[in-house]
Amino acid sequence: MYTRIIVAVDGSQTSRRAFEAALELARSTGAVLQPFYVIENTPLYFEAPGYDPAVLRNSLIEQGKELGAQFAREMDAKGVKGEILVSEAASLDDVSTAILKAAADFNADLLVMGTHGRRGFRRLILGSVAERCLRQAGLPVLLIPSAAGRSSDDAHAPS
Repeated sequence: MYTRIIVAVDGSQTSRRAFEAALELARSTGAVLQPFYVIENTPLYFEAPGYDPAVLRNSLIEQGKELGAQFAREMDAKGVKGEILVSEAASLDDVSTAILKAAADFNADLLVMGTHGRRGFRRLILGSVAERCLRQAGLPVLLIPSAAGRSSDDAHAPS
């Protein structure tokens, strides 16, 4: 079935659910798993007067390191091989491009991503990295909705 799985992670609960699904799938199929974390260097954040962009960037780098260590422990506990990859992107469009490039470089045969399930105006304004990847991917994409794993009461609450 799948032998090389890449999962996009960003520290959110939604990406946590995607990681857990990818981890279980990798464990059950014996696949190698590569969590992929993108540091987003969106110029919008850098143009605020008096704001030092290094603060946000350093925070995201630290988050990537912490996630990497945490995911490595969980993968080791489940007997799943692989390691986290960290990259940087200059915009939201670049995030989806970076994910697809990492999938190609890893020779992945499955991409797993979480999706926040935004609708209407929020989707229009915020966009969807998952949607961009899905539309442009040359490999199967497994989308894990933000409501996955929640109780039915929690599933109706806004994300």
